[in-house]
Amino acid sequence: MLMNNAIISLSFFVHLLATVAWIGGLVTLALVVQPVLNRSVIEVQERARLLEAILRRFQPIANLSLAVLILTGMVQTFTGRFYKGFLRLDNAWTQAIFFKHIAVLGMVVVAAYVTFSVQPALKRTALLIANGLDDEQQLARLQRQQARLTRVNLILSVLVLLCTAIASAQ
Repeated sequence: MLMNNAIISLSFFVHLLATVAWIGGLVTLALVVQPVLNRSVIEVQERARLLEAILRRFQPIANLSLAVLILTGMVQTFTGRFYKGFLRLDNAWTQAIFFKHIAVLGMVVVAAYVTFSVQPALKRTALLIANGLDDEQQLARLQRQQARLTRVNLILSVLVLLCTAIASAQ
């Protein structure tokens, strides 16, 4: 029993650390980094280069956090006293956890789209501009799209925290 409680406590602690890293990074990107870059860096190419460098540092942290959240979340779910089985939504806790997982899935989809579609397009467009083959309007459009998607993920992360609060109150 004592060992079981220690494992569950460690799981909660590591889960909270990963949450802080992932959501804290999103808050920093959406509310601090992108607005500062947009106001302070006039040249679109330089803004793209700086944001790419920042994201290169943040993405491994976010990816590790996501893996930790999945593993520790499974431990917490399967040991939770309200868990009755997969897709059994017969109490407020299971309903909150269900909607939390939908929001997390949305965050993963948005992050994957940014990582595998928007960011490569930004790099490609910046390279084309450097060689005189494209205009800066396309790069600016992609930067706005990336900023919007970061804000979407920020909203989803607030929903995750709301659902967590509802589940924790049970």
